[in-house]
Amino acid sequence: MNKLKMILVMAIAIFSFSAADAQTTKKKSKTKKETAATHYQCPMKCEGEKTYHKNGKCPVCNMQLKAVKASAETAAYQCPMKCEADKTYASAGKCPVCKMNLTKMDAKKTPDNHEGHNHK
Repeated sequence: MNKLKMILVMAIAIFSFSAADAQTTKKKSKTKKETAATHYQCPMKCEGEKTYHKNGKCPVCNMQLKAVKASAETAAYQCPMKCEADKTYASAGKCPVCKMNLTKMDAKKTPDNHEGHNHK
C-alpha cells in the first residue's frame, strides 16, 4: 500500500512540474515577440497617430501611454534632425518643431539598433 501511495505521489509531482515548466516556457517566448513589435501611443490620440518606442506619459495630456502592436506594413516617419528624439509618425508630413519633412525610417536602422557606433 505504501509503495502504491509513493508511486502515485511521484507521478503527480512529475506531471505538475512538467506542466508548470511548459506554461512558463510558452509565456517567455510570447513576451519576447510582443515586446519586439510594441510601440506606445496616447489612448486619447492627442498627437494623432504618433507612437513612441518607450513607455511613458503623453506630453500633451499627461496620460499613461498604452501599448500598440506595430504591424510590419506600417511605415514610420521621423524628423531627420531628431528634434523629438525617437518619436515616430504614421504618415509623412512636417516636424512640428523644425518644420522639416519627416523621413521614412529604415527597418534596419531603428533607434534601438546601435550599428555603426560604439558605447564605451
